[in-house]
Amino acid sequence: MKKKESPKINPNIYTNDRGFAAILQLRPNNLLLEMFVKDEIMRRKNAFITKEVSTKNGLDIYLTDKRFAVQVAKKLKKNFGGTIKQSPSLFTRDRQTSKLVYRLTVCFRLNS
Repeated sequence: MKKKESPKINPNIYTNDRGFAAILQLRPNNLLLEMFVKDEIMRRKNAFITKEVSTKNGLDIYLTDKRFAVQVAKKLKKNFGGTIKQSPSLFTRDRQTSKLVYRLTVCFRLNS
């Protein structure tokens, strides 16, 4: 008889792949917000962080999944309050399908 395996949590939330689909901007830099985002990423199997950039205004987290970036921003707004702004930017055109490929920037700004 086989044991049922519990759902596995992804312990490694970072990837070496340089490609990214979305940027989640956290303004201002807040450790609580950063830990909340990383905890949400650990729960997802298909979302990874490719890069983190600390700016003077806050933190930019480069993610591999656009939908996940929007979902996390909505959860941040629900739990902490604040505002969300989404800005798609044209990245390239797919060679095979000729569709336009966009990268998404999601800015979460905490109310002060």
